Order: sequence, then C-alpha cells, then structure tokens
Amino acid sequence: MGVIGTGMMGCEHLRNLLAAPGVSITAVADPNPEPLAWARATLEGTSHQPVEFTDHRRLLASGLVDAVIVASPNFTHRSVLDDVFDAGVHVLVEKPMCTTIDDCLAVVERAQTSKAVTWVGLEYRYMPPISTLRSLVEAGEIGRMRMLSIREHRFPFLQKVDNWNRFNANTGGTLVEKCCHFFDLMNLLVDSHPVRVFASGAQDFNHLDEHYNGRTPDILDNAYVIVDYLNGVRAMLDLCMFAEAGTNEQEIVAVGDHGKIEAFVPGNGHVVVGNRATREVRHVPCVPVMNAAHVGFHHGASYVEVVKFLDAVRRGSTPEVDVHQGLWSVAIGVAAHRSIESGEAVSLGAVLSL
Repeated sequence: MGVIGTGMMGCEHLRNLLAAPGVSITAVADPNPEPLAWARATLEGTSHQPVEFTDHRRLLASGLVDAVIVASPNFTHRSVLDDVFDAGVHVLVEKPMCTTIDDCLAVVERAQTSKAVTWVGLEYRYMPPISTLRSLVEAGEIGRMRMLSIREHRFPFLQKVDNWNRFNANTGGTLVEKCCHFFDLMNLLVDSHPVRVFASGAQDFNHLDEHYNGRTPDILDNAYVIVDYLNGVRAMLDLCMFAEAGTNEQEIVAVGDHGKIEAFVPGNGHVVVGNRATREVRHVPCVPVMNAAHVGFHHGASYVEVVKFLDAVRRGSTPEVDVHQGLWSVAIGVAAHRSIESGEAVSLGAVLSL
C-alpha cells in the first residue's frame, strides 16, 4: 500500500492500514516535508518503513505498490487520479471525489475503462448509528420513507497544511467539501435520484478575521439545503459550523408512513424507533458493520471503509462506493452552491448537463 498526501487524513489512513490485516505500507508521498515527517512519526516503532517521495508520480512509477489511498487536498484529486489511472493501480480517493462536475465526469470516464478498483471515501455510511438506521429503513420499519433530515452542528473547519481548506477554489465549497458525506447518505437512504435542490447559506461567523496572502477565507459556515427526489421523498440538511455546544454532532431522522427512526452521532449506542399506530418508542442497539481495530476520527467508519476497499482489491470485486456515487454526492453540493448564489431552485439535470 501507498498513501498519497500525508496530512491529517493521510496519517489517519496510515493508522487504519497499520490495524488492517495483511498490509505492508511500502510508500508515502507528499510535496511538503512537514506532512512527510508526520507520516514518519505515525509509523515510528512499527515494522513498516515506506520509501518517501515528494512527487506522487515517482511513487506510482516505483513498482512498490499494488494500491494507494489518495488523501491530498481536494483540488489535486483530478490530476492525481489521472496519474493513478495511467499507472493501473487500485485506489481509494478521499472525499470529495473532485471539486467540479467536469473533473468528476472525467474521473467517471477513466474509471469505467480501468481494470483496477476505484473507491470513493464516503465513510459516514459505515458509522454504527447510521448503518443501523439504514438496515431498519431497508427492513421496512417505517414503511415508505417520506422525509429525511440530517443536522450537523459542529466546530469550524480544522486548520490544514498551508490553509488550503479556507477557500472555495480549493475545496469546491463547504457544501461539496464537507457535505458530500451527507448527500451521499441521502442518496443511499432515499434510494432514488435527486432532481432539484434549493439552498440558503452564508459565511456569517467563521474565519472572517483570518487573512492569507491578503485574502480572507470565503467558505460558508452555515446552510439549509432541501433536496427533492424522483420518488417523491424530500430530504433536508441543516448545517452550522459554529455550534460546538451540543450533545450530538449529527442527528439523522427518517420519517415514513409507519413511523420514524432517529440516529445520533456520536450517540449513546442506540437508535430510536417510533411507531405511529401504537405510539410505541423503543431503543434499538447500534450494530457496527464490523469490529473496528482502529476507531480514529470517524468512530471506526474509516477503518471499516479501508478494510472493505482492501477486500475488493483482493477479490477483484465491485466497490461499494463507486465513482458514480462520488459524482452524485458532489453534484448535489454544486447545485446547492448555485442555488445560494441565484436564490432559486437548481435542477440536477442542469448541473450535470443531462
């Protein structure tokens, strides 16, 4: 295994790989010496002594890797993936797949002709509360779903190398960079195609007192996003990134004809299921997708994702999270930003030029 981009998430994936069975970490790449030093520190005292590269292309040409994890800044994903496809190695690329629709479409086209596994890092679906909610929805616990709401009230964006995540041009915008996770969950749980997005959002509080090379950050810190689906379900995201003082960082509520299910992250080990007919409310224990040998930043979900990716590589099987899902999760975010700018609803067909 190789890791391209050894910042915060790159080192997190190194820890995931250390805990995963049957893996040898043979190469890491980052153009910045500081993140390379972080990778070295992460692996210190282990049996893994990877070759270090400052250019990912040299890593890919080295013959040292069967597969790579791409955790470089968002705006580099397209160019790095082009080189990965040329090398013919398997890849897990961190979210968002790319920052623009054109780049996402180009990646989809390349992946369709590649024999290697291309997996998009959208690990929230593997968090125990969310995977438990999903299994109950799929089992028909609430009947036909009618509405889905996701609330994330959290802390501001963390500081990244060279502060690249402070600007829309680098991230794709908050609703692409951060919220592609939630739009992926919407698509997964609703099990239909999104057709229209209406959003309202702004940068009201965070990073306004920061300046980098004379520029003030321009990333949104709060928004409401409504998504209409082809099957009639409506979904909503409520995002606030200056709301640290809360019990749960995320709350997901699915409502159907028969009742509703509430999931909480980090939560307290259960989801809440309510039945309309009986008014009964019961607590259902959360069941992890698999036991996580490394819990990390995402409650074990990114470890589960990495293990599933490795299994797909070994088996030559279809990835659970493919480039089409990566595209749709970005497309909703792009549509939401366009809606905020125009003050009007935006169709997904217009975003994808369908």
